[in-house]
Amino acid sequence: MFSRKWVAAAAVGALMVAGQALAADKKVVAVSIPAADHGWTAGVVYHAQAAAKEINAAFPDVEVVVKTSPSAADQVSALEDLSASRKLDALVILPYTSEELTQPVKAIKDMGTFITVVDRGLTDASIQDLYLAGDNIAVGANTAKFMIDKLGGKGDIVVLRGIPTVIDDERIKGFQDTIKGTGIKVLDIQYAHWNSDEAFKLMQDYLAKYPHIDGVWANDDDMLLGVLEAVKQSGRTDIKLALGGNGMKDIVKKVIDGDSVTPVETPYPPSMIKTAVYMTVANLIGQAPVRGHVKLDAPLITQANAKEYYFPDSPF
Repeated sequence: MFSRKWVAAAAVGALMVAGQALAADKKVVAVSIPAADHGWTAGVVYHAQAAAKEINAAFPDVEVVVKTSPSAADQVSALEDLSASRKLDALVILPYTSEELTQPVKAIKDMGTFITVVDRGLTDASIQDLYLAGDNIAVGANTAKFMIDKLGGKGDIVVLRGIPTVIDDERIKGFQDTIKGTGIKVLDIQYAHWNSDEAFKLMQDYLAKYPHIDGVWANDDDMLLGVLEAVKQSGRTDIKLALGGNGMKDIVKKVIDGDSVTPVETPYPPSMIKTAVYMTVANLIGQAPVRGHVKLDAPLITQANAKEYYFPDSPF
């Protein structure tokens, strides 16, 4: 498993070597991502644009073009437009949906383009040269380990799930496998679709249904905001922990400030798109061997390391 620091160091090192060489032609890297339709994708857009700005300034022989799309159909059209107007040396894509984007990406691959897929995979993994994502099992497991320790190995908790997807399933599996055999009891677990408003309503229901709750795992920071607001409005003081995940700056700031209810965070950073762009460019002009699967770690963000994960200018 690669760490984010290692990946970044390797990519930057390869780029430094490449920057000393003369390139005959300008290389074009297209970055196709969903539009900022919620907090996490807003962060993806921010970091993709930051990567393009940095690389375009540092390497005049490389052009990174970022294109956002509000739907899967629009993303398919965007790929057709990008590939029709110029030769793409590489494509970095976070697919809106796996099924609809697989064949359009394959068509670009067949033109000789290097393909990097981020987060949501394609239905045919053989198309991609490089795949990069976070570790959702670790997001759930590391959160559970902290909760077990903090609650002394026992307590009553409620859990909020996201959207029925592989990502949500993996997070829940990591969490449930870790608390198995401990004194942690899950009173209730329901979907709130990674939505703050839905999480607020669901937490209100939990608070009305259960007179005592020791902890809450919201699975995602947008939902955690709804949970915290519901708890605040209820005036309840029995809840010792309310944890989320993904690395939202508002939650990381709570960790920096030493919040007693949300003292840790677990990253699933939208900045992974930036790591993917850097690695792709390193392969393109630095001839660095980056093919394969890269899974970013999900270490706990604590007060000691939180500033490393805090991006105050990011929308997420």
